[in-house]
Amino acid sequence: MQNIQESATGVNGLGIDADRKNDPTYPMRHRIDAEEERSGWASPVQQPVDVEVLRSIEYPEMPAVFGTSTPPSGLSGMIRRAAFAYSESSYLHWLPLVLADRINVVEGLLQDLLRGHFPNVLAEAGGNAEWRYDRHRFIGKTAIRLAIAAAIVAYVRSRKRR
Repeated sequence: MQNIQESATGVNGLGIDADRKNDPTYPMRHRIDAEEERSGWASPVQQPVDVEVLRSIEYPEMPAVFGTSTPPSGLSGMIRRAAFAYSESSYLHWLPLVLADRINVVEGLLQDLLRGHFPNVLAEAGGNAEWRYDRHRFIGKTAIRLAIAAAIVAYVRSRKRR
């Protein structure tokens, strides 16, 4: 192992990357200016925007491609629109998006019920696979959920008696 020599300023390690053989960025540093010449890649054609697409405020233009399968709608869409008014570095961006995902699940269940389709929530949430491969965890989670539901029912009943 090579010892780090003190530089003329007396600071240990100062100027350690001055040697090209020891500079990890050296080969790439001089290629960056010639990126366009070196690359035979052209920017892709912009995908047409035919549905509402939410875009981060950090980016001035739309990306070349984006998902359009589920445009924002309903209460979850309103929450998503509000979340995209904030920077991606803010909790006010990410926490509402997580909430909107949960609300979107409930909206999807309601849409299924209105169409006359009763969803198999247990199977869609992976319950069948968990029962088959991790039965102890499934039983534990189910017991906790039943205990919480029983506590809520008991609380509601006690409030009605007053």
